[in-house]
Amino acid sequence: MSDTARKLPATNTILNPAGWPQPKGYANGIKARGEMVFVGGMIGWDTEFKLPEGFVAQTKQLLENIVAVLKEGGAGPEHVVRMTWYVVDIDEYRNCLPDLGKVYREVMGRNFPAMALVQVKSLVEKDARLEIETTAVIPD
Repeated sequence: MSDTARKLPATNTILNPAGWPQPKGYANGIKARGEMVFVGGMIGWDTEFKLPEGFVAQTKQLLENIVAVLKEGGAGPEHVVRMTWYVVDIDEYRNCLPDLGKVYREVMGRNFPAMALVQVKSLVEKDARLEIETTAVIPD
């Protein structure tokens, strides 16, 4: 493990090779050991299957949905080690970055897992703007 690796509050370790700049808003990699919780591709609808208007509002609801599923597995946002975001419009995502950062920190805290972002042509739910898969590891 490089000297630039650092411990997360949940005892997972962020991996950042020596000499690489620290990424902002995500981690290059995470080393984790413990019980795993997987959250399938979630979208930002509420308990009545209604989607809020706008990318940021859907993201907030989606992240709250992820936290609710994590809680069912005994995990929380601090245990998230990986997220894959699927967005319908990359420009919409980019244009919302400042507000997305605020919403992310509000719901997920200051845990920035390994992340990937993929633009897709469409999602199963036609009005959904994004979908996120999540993996969490509860330390031993």
